[in-house]
Amino acid sequence: MNYTAPEREIMEYDVVVVGAGPAGLACALRLKQKREDLMVAVIEKGAEIGAHILSGAVIEPGPLNDLLPDWRDNPPPVCVDVTGDELWYLKKAGRTRLPTPPQQNNHGNVIVSLGALCQWLATHAENAGVDIFPGFAAADVRYREDGGVGGVIIGDMGVGIDGEPKDTYVQGIEIHAQVTVLAEGCRGHLSKRLIQKFKLDADSDPQTYGIGMKELWQLPEGRVQPGKVQHTMGWPLDKDIYGGSFIYHLDNDRLAIGFVCGLDYADPDFVPFEAFQQLKHHPMIRELLEGGEIVSSGARAITEGGYQSLPRVEMPGAVLIGDAAGTLNVPKIKGTHQAMKCGMVAADHIAEADAADGFDQCLRDSEVVAELHKVRNIRPGFQKGMWKGLVTAAIETLTGGRLKRTLTNHADHSALRRASEFEAPDRGWVERDLPPRDRLASVYFAATEHDEDQPIHLQITEPEVCTTRCGIEYGHPCTRFCPANVYEMVEETDGLRLQINASNCVHCKTCDIKDPYQVINWVTPEGASGPNYQNM
Repeated sequence: MNYTAPEREIMEYDVVVVGAGPAGLACALRLKQKREDLMVAVIEKGAEIGAHILSGAVIEPGPLNDLLPDWRDNPPPVCVDVTGDELWYLKKAGRTRLPTPPQQNNHGNVIVSLGALCQWLATHAENAGVDIFPGFAAADVRYREDGGVGGVIIGDMGVGIDGEPKDTYVQGIEIHAQVTVLAEGCRGHLSKRLIQKFKLDADSDPQTYGIGMKELWQLPEGRVQPGKVQHTMGWPLDKDIYGGSFIYHLDNDRLAIGFVCGLDYADPDFVPFEAFQQLKHHPMIRELLEGGEIVSSGARAITEGGYQSLPRVEMPGAVLIGDAAGTLNVPKIKGTHQAMKCGMVAADHIAEADAADGFDQCLRDSEVVAELHKVRNIRPGFQKGMWKGLVTAAIETLTGGRLKRTLTNHADHSALRRASEFEAPDRGWVERDLPPRDRLASVYFAATEHDEDQPIHLQITEPEVCTTRCGIEYGHPCTRFCPANVYEMVEETDGLRLQINASNCVHCKTCDIKDPYQVINWVTPEGASGPNYQNM
């Protein structure tokens, strides 16, 4: 018997914001500061605010100073002033100190936990009158009769893996709004669909991405130097893979270490997670970590395309902000200040115009895009290798981005080479013994949780491609680029079968981005599912 759902309940708002990250919360708070009469809601798929937030994060405090001028009187719970910067070029057993580029000068900046900062921002937003709903996933778009966006539809809860309602079934509501603000972060599933539907990327380059992995460590007393910021490049990566690491010294003997690599790499056998673990075994880093304990870990994709890949950020009834649009400044290794500024520009525009119309030009005329334009050629300059990239970065820095050229970006999945055409270099990787021992152990430290009796949120649009062409040509790269061991090829009597361990998923979106055939479609699982990051 087919189940017929009743009509959904409806909630009406002037503005609904999808995503309680720095962009979405800054937008919501600014809206209430500008117009107390506006009814504003924020929808967040994480079980609590900050549960799905992961970033370095060293932030420029300018947007906070603007949004909350007295914020230092009651700062977020993790907030350490930067005391110094170091940049190191690593070889397998050696290191060379390099001059710190101007973009990475962190004088006056602060190290935070972005998750804790978002919890703190959410409190300010709620005090200003914003309605915030964690644990509810915006699973679909609600369209107006004229075809414009008119809000979102919250995903049903209590649906079994067979698609039928269980005893715990609760129907999701519709949230209607004059303006919908998409602040889902990198590769948000609604943002992706709407960019395609309204052809918002018709005049921009393909978006490009990196994968970032981070661990929070508790170390023996006296080893951490609060406020110290260290970045590395070189080993364990070869010269053809863009990336590097960050090491941020926090308070209370805590240290954040992370690793980022561009997803435009060519090697089908490359394992980003293993590269991160190798990094920790470099002598300089091992002496920091040895004897410590991991507190939390996680991964997420990062938008790296910058100015060239910025799509049109408005459509009928809706706007894109923050990482959903792609405002991260790659040379600075920072996106929080850009996300917050973008959210505030959107709020100012919506408060004055009562509509999404005109926001695209408004953002392009702002300092957010001016900052992206200035550094537009630095990240694509690394497509031809590290040394050419460094030369390009130096030229662009010295000229302030004023040269009349704009290098192009290419889709990351198109960069992957077929196994028969690629011979991986010897990266000098070592036997390792620091935790976590494997990807499943890392998933444990992400505290990720999904009800296994729910529809699988990793949709394979052409399953036969996975077991045939992809295996023959690329050797099943999904089993390697996923940092959470979601994808496994299982040997059975009639051949290989793709097994999807959806409960492992940490919502990084790497599979949706890097799959060479683009047959993996990440959609939101049941609300409150996923990782539960603490101070990440």
